[in-house]
Amino acid sequence: MMLHPDRLFPIEADARGIARRLFSTVEHLPIVSPHGHTDPLWYANDEAFPDPASLFVKPDHYIFRMLYSQGVKLEDLGVPRRDGGPVETDGRKIWRLFAKHWHLFRGTPSRLWFEHALQTVFGVEERLSEKNADAIYDRIAESLTSPSMRPRALYKQFGIEVVSTTDAATDDLAAHDAILKSGWSGRVVPAYRPDAVVDASRADFSTNIEQFVALAGTKLDYQGYLEAHRVRRAYFKARGATSTDHGHPNARTANLSAAEASALFERILKGASAGDADLFRAQMLTEMARMSIEDGLVMQIHPGSFRNHNPALLDRFGTDKGADIPQATSYVEELKPLLDAFGNNPRLTLILFTLDETSYSRELAPLAGHYPALRLGPAWWFHDSPEGMRRFRELTTETAGFYNTVGFNDDTRAYLSIPARHDMARRVDCAFLARLVADYRLDEDEAHEIAHDLAYGLAKEAYKL
Repeated sequence: MMLHPDRLFPIEADARGIARRLFSTVEHLPIVSPHGHTDPLWYANDEAFPDPASLFVKPDHYIFRMLYSQGVKLEDLGVPRRDGGPVETDGRKIWRLFAKHWHLFRGTPSRLWFEHALQTVFGVEERLSEKNADAIYDRIAESLTSPSMRPRALYKQFGIEVVSTTDAATDDLAAHDAILKSGWSGRVVPAYRPDAVVDASRADFSTNIEQFVALAGTKLDYQGYLEAHRVRRAYFKARGATSTDHGHPNARTANLSAAEASALFERILKGASAGDADLFRAQMLTEMARMSIEDGLVMQIHPGSFRNHNPALLDRFGTDKGADIPQATSYVEELKPLLDAFGNNPRLTLILFTLDETSYSRELAPLAGHYPALRLGPAWWFHDSPEGMRRFRELTTETAGFYNTVGFNDDTRAYLSIPARHDMARRVDCAFLARLVADYRLDEDEAHEIAHDLAYGLAKEAYKL
């Protein structure tokens, strides 16, 4: 299984040689992880991970969805049920089930990430199978008892410079406070995610709003609600936050008058129609952009996921279990109200993501190639594969260039996949640059500068880290 040193590089000899040279200068750069979903409690408590299954299988919805698609029950993977019903708790049994189905991941990025972690962290160079499942489990389990395998030690081992978590607007950020008070030199910052108090289609929306304004100490009216966001954003910023994150079904924005927005807010408090919920989300993206100009937080929009597409799975296990599905997303008309208001303002940095690759060259690259406020986030979620990363560069570079993008972020819940994902992105980008050099479209000294920026500099600059 040994990781080949030329993996993901071009097959042409000249281009491969260039890619090797480029990669050698960025391979060991520090990791800037400006957007992700690792648990801040890991860094605060610095406790050992309990077992291999808890490390690799249980937190990873990429694993869930593939296994579920082939008939594996989530209960058998140890996924908690909403009703508290029985699920598998034996990590070894979960691991054996995972190993039995490992062939399902052939050709997927999940395989590359997993095998990178096995070899670089645990020294395992065998391909996982039913036959060696117990032996590999025992080797990992034994390693996990070492202090060198605790979250803070791994942070240093991975070469992480900074990592951002993603936190609800009502989170007390106690874990972040504990990290700051501990004196540890690692940098873990929160990101402000207000979806639960913005999406009026949620069943718990009214309860969330009441908790939100009470936490901020503001009135339960529209102006009090907006002030609550300002209060909470400042709370996050005081703990190191440099960004906000918005996961909406679409990229629609609106710019209502104060009276119209206030009336809309009063309506949704009483129970929102689908139309009003969508309009309120749209209005709040524009309000969040306005606040970002005021407080300097970088704004991210992650639209286009049909969340919880499988209602039976949602009822049984809750959210984030691999049943989110990409859908067509448009940007030109949807973003226009926000861009009319703020698109030319250099104090706004708005990073756009998509799950709809058809929008790369048609909409996103031309928009980011024009508006000073816009930048393109990297290939995301279903497309953070080698092929997806290549397509992103091929379809956006001709119009947006490299410097209207923000490098790479790993967007992961699986801690050990962070260095694997950055390694993959750096290899793919070096391969793309190598082909430009081999085609005499770029000088190699320029390619070295760009490779450094894509691996490190752009993310650090765009996210103000």
